[in-house]
Amino acid sequence: MARKLPTVLLTGFEPFGGESNNPSWDAVQALAGTRIHGHRVVARCLPVEFGASVDELRQVIGEVKPVLVICVGQAGGRAQLSLERVAINVDDARIADNAGAQPIDEAIASDGPAAYFTGLPIKAMLSALREAGIPAEVTQTAGTYVCNHVFYGLMHALRNVPQARGGFIHIPYAPAQAALHPGTPSLPLQIVVDGLRLAIATALTTDLDTRFTAGATH
Repeated sequence: MARKLPTVLLTGFEPFGGESNNPSWDAVQALAGTRIHGHRVVARCLPVEFGASVDELRQVIGEVKPVLVICVGQAGGRAQLSLERVAINVDDARIADNAGAQPIDEAIASDGPAAYFTGLPIKAMLSALREAGIPAEVTQTAGTYVCNHVFYGLMHALRNVPQARGGFIHIPYAPAQAALHPGTPSLPLQIVVDGLRLAIATALTTDLDTRFTAGATH
């Protein structure tokens, strides 16, 4: 009987905000079924809905029991892969989600802390991405929409699962999307896919994160 490979879970999102596609799911789907450092990649598309997105994420974590979870979301206007440092315990939606919900100043988890830091070695990942010529940054906010909701929900779900690490990466618009939003930056899908593959490999092979400045003044 073949040995079952440990699993990496990648999630992307369905389209939202009037877009016809979401590059987070396009990129994640491209890595589904691949193997990275002896780990099998499983991909899931989450709904852009408060509540339902985290419910689905928890369900798939229970099914596949991953050792690493990276949730990926679209951040129109950003120019680089954004390695998110912190998720905050608040929903404050500028626009309604895909189910019509628009929570304002609501806690994601009433029993949770104000924030969770990522479980990913984001500095080592940043270094690896930049050395490969892939534009990347560490960012200090994942917003207050469904991406932050999922990031916080992920870390809350993994708080009692010491064998699993998790975090969130935002990606820019795809070029076809940016063409509909003049002046906004974009990244080709293949660069995003290559970046995610490298980010996964770095996370799987880095126990202690590196230490160098990647902060922000505002």
